[in-house]
Amino acid sequence: MSTPIQTLYTKCPLGWLRIAGDEAAVHAIAFEEEEGLDSPDPPATLLQCREELNEYFQGKRKAFTIPWVAEGTPFQQSVWKALAGIPFGHTLSYGHLARQLGNEDAVRAVGMANGQNPLAILLPCHRVIGANGKLTGYAGGLWRKKWLLEHEQIGAQGSLF
Repeated sequence: MSTPIQTLYTKCPLGWLRIAGDEAAVHAIAFEEEEGLDSPDPPATLLQCREELNEYFQGKRKAFTIPWVAEGTPFQQSVWKALAGIPFGHTLSYGHLARQLGNEDAVRAVGMANGQNPLAILLPCHRVIGANGKLTGYAGGLWRKKWLLEHEQIGAQGSLF
């Protein structure tokens, strides 16, 4: 029997984040325009996720340890797993990610899967940029993508692109 998904909201420099999950893992992190209602007695995984996100925004954390689960197609799963491997402070292009997955013709499909990432920041889709080095697409808004990349550049230098 599965446990119900619960939610917890946290304020960050980019607005509100809604964290959803159960006692085993985080299932979703999304930007929200306003605070919602927290579930009563949220599970420890959500509290830990909020703490890790706060540390990230304070510049004290470069990697996340919280367990996560993201439902999607096998291709989406492969893209999201690859996102988790992009180091803090680095970027790569959609084409690079497609080649890394073994299909250089899948650039658009990689972009679509990237845009459907259910775990903002935790799975750093903001680190994927256009082949020309420009910022392209971000479900949370390009201004947030720009902010996140600049935030990470304070703590690290480098690019895989």
